[in-house]
Amino acid sequence: MTQRINGDDLLDLGYPQGPALGTALKANKKRNQFTREEMLALYKRVLENPEAALEDPLMKDVAAALIAEREEPSKIISLNNTPPTYAIYGEGFIEKGARAQMDTAIKLPVAVAGALMPDAHAGYGLPIGGVLATKNAVIPYGVGVDIGCRMALSIYDIPENYFNENKDRFRRELIAQTIFGAGQGYKGAARAEHAVLDNASFGMNSFVQHLKDRAWSQLGTSGGGNHFAEFGVLELAEPDEVMELQAGRYIALLTHSGSRGLGATIAGHYTQLAKKICQLPHEAVNLAYLGLDTQEGQEYWEAMNLAGDYASACHEVIHNKMAAAIGAQVLAKVENHHNFAWKEQLNGEEVIVHRKGATPAARGVMGIIPGSMAAPGFLVRGRGETDAINSASHGAGRQMSRTAAVKNLSKEALKAALVANEVELIGGGMDEAPMAYKDIHQVMAAQTDLVDVVATFKPRLVRMAADGSRED
Repeated sequence: MTQRINGDDLLDLGYPQGPALGTALKANKKRNQFTREEMLALYKRVLENPEAALEDPLMKDVAAALIAEREEPSKIISLNNTPPTYAIYGEGFIEKGARAQMDTAIKLPVAVAGALMPDAHAGYGLPIGGVLATKNAVIPYGVGVDIGCRMALSIYDIPENYFNENKDRFRRELIAQTIFGAGQGYKGAARAEHAVLDNASFGMNSFVQHLKDRAWSQLGTSGGGNHFAEFGVLELAEPDEVMELQAGRYIALLTHSGSRGLGATIAGHYTQLAKKICQLPHEAVNLAYLGLDTQEGQEYWEAMNLAGDYASACHEVIHNKMAAAIGAQVLAKVENHHNFAWKEQLNGEEVIVHRKGATPAARGVMGIIPGSMAAPGFLVRGRGETDAINSASHGAGRQMSRTAAVKNLSKEALKAALVANEVELIGGGMDEAPMAYKDIHQVMAAQTDLVDVVATFKPRLVRMAADGSRED
């Protein structure tokens, strides 16, 4: 079988990004008699002296493309060699990959400021847990694939002992009122109704318009991976005047999911568009950006906000259905989102703040920072730390990849962790085992300057996608 040569192989040889790279990859499909090593050696010779290969039947087009690119001004946008510094929280337990991605992101010519949250780990483009402020530009992969992914918390008037005595009922409704997993949705009369479906942005262009029916079918559903819906006990140590709650223990519903197929498709479309318009060096290619003074940038901004509104509507549908099903009065609600970009003021100027897996934490802003299926989460209030660009972590953050977790963690260890923390799991996969995550207490200790803890949430009944799959 012919061994594959890809774009990274050619970039490693020194081929520039651009038309010549695509032409070179086409030549690889016709290499026939050459082994992979021989073909790479040929690529190198042509790169070093393209004029000598202009008569070569296999490589003449590659040679011509290299010569043309050499004679034309480079279209690759240069990175900033003297970028601004950025704040790091929890530096001692942030992996090198996340640091390297943030080091690249802060070099973008549109970057103004950055920060790395204590739950940070490597992703695509901007690291998960990365915050980046830019001037008049939005980065689709700086927002992320699951646009507007969020946490939503409903605090009920239900006594803890009632929950304990009627756990079968809560389990039944948790299953009945939620749908999880990649591609899952409702059909026919089971589809939910919500005002978001009347959002005029669904008609912004034919691309987004064609996504509306799928969005309707997935309204009120959750994805796979780390998305969840869970009942738990919220413990409020002191009265909270803003939420009008007395100190005590409350039963609450916490959900985590995003914009499903709608957001993922928007992200993919505009990321590819950005890469065509904004050609960056190889290490920064996934940080391609769109100017907000361009039609493409305005289109993405509108589509991103639509996906965010849709993600919020999904949570609202779930929470309304659940409150009705269990006959509960909602005493207070808190919702916050990540994987989004906001227009904000920073040091007296308007910037675009990308929070990819980071929670907004301006002074007084409420947020929820979950741990894992077997670890507590925290209801927090932002302190408005400028160095963190008014942000905090969005969770504990992974310390082990999904593949590594499945390969190395045992089901017995997962069961033991659930029992020790009095958690019943419905669905879920080994890729989401609590041992795959950082210690949430360590993460919270690293961001005491960013948020104040208002209450602690301890999961009791947790539902996730049955196979640990993920779409978003």
